[in-house]
Amino acid sequence: MNPRAIAAAWGLPVTAAFVLVPLAVRDRLPEPMATHWGPDGRADGSMSFTGFVAMGLLLWCVPWAVLLAGSGWAHARRAGRMYWWGTLGFMSVFAPGISLSTLDANLDVPVWTAAQLSAWHVVASLAGSAAVAVAAGYLGRGEPDEPPSADARPPRLRLREGERTVWVSRVSNPWPAAVAAASGAGVCVLIVLRFIGSGAGAVLGVTLPVLVLGLVLGLLSASVAVRVSGDGVAIRFGPFGWPVRRIRLPKIDVALSETRHPSQVGGWGFRGLPGSATIMLRGGECLIIRYRSGGQLAISIDDAARGASLINALIAERVEQ
Repeated sequence: MNPRAIAAAWGLPVTAAFVLVPLAVRDRLPEPMATHWGPDGRADGSMSFTGFVAMGLLLWCVPWAVLLAGSGWAHARRAGRMYWWGTLGFMSVFAPGISLSTLDANLDVPVWTAAQLSAWHVVASLAGSAAVAVAAGYLGRGEPDEPPSADARPPRLRLREGERTVWVSRVSNPWPAAVAAASGAGVCVLIVLRFIGSGAGAVLGVTLPVLVLGLVLGLLSASVAVRVSGDGVAIRFGPFGWPVRRIRLPKIDVALSETRHPSQVGGWGFRGLPGSATIMLRGGECLIIRYRSGGQLAISIDDAARGASLINALIAERVEQ
């Protein structure tokens, strides 16, 4: 059966449950409802019944719709199938779990401020979601990807004797750069607030690490530059070209160019499965480096075919020497 049809058939009753279950207990809920809790489990935020139902639908329907739209590309490769089924399984438990936990905390309380959320609800939702995601990804992984044809010849650049050639390419993604800029601005604001003695210390202590993490990850994933030379392959991250990952030519078996999309590798950024890591900043042409040990690294980069052909030429040159 088509995976998209399975996801659609499964998602419709889940969507209906987000509306029908709250309506079934509507007369036992306060208005407004508690929808946010502090670390001690006490309610510190509320929302109307209609708003709660709408937010629950958004929490489930948005990722469900994205999975339906991207099912074609996602199932082209084994890693994509694992991520696709794993995400569907996770959201199928996590989103209803959050909704049911909120309903249970609000049942039969006179006002929303009296609602309390048990810690085990959160733990059970996360643990159940993770377990179902792993199981769904494993069961839906399908057959291994088709190996390249033994007759297919990898691209190889013809080098003149004694010639030294260098290939450099770079790709960037504006969204991580925007995240880094916003996080950096937030860090500056918090530092100023701390300096002038304004703002709660607890809030600053929680928010600052999150913003710093967003700044670092945004900078690292905003751009990637790849350089191929006789010394091997150098991969530089971020606008400052640091950190640098270096791959020596003796470790490389062959280099190829393939078209891959984020839906096939689990999204954008740094993705990895054992023996198959991916640096995905945009869909399209990717440089595939296969190691002699059996693993591989994929990098979304412009002009990947020329880079692969130079790597193969340099490897052949070393063998001939």
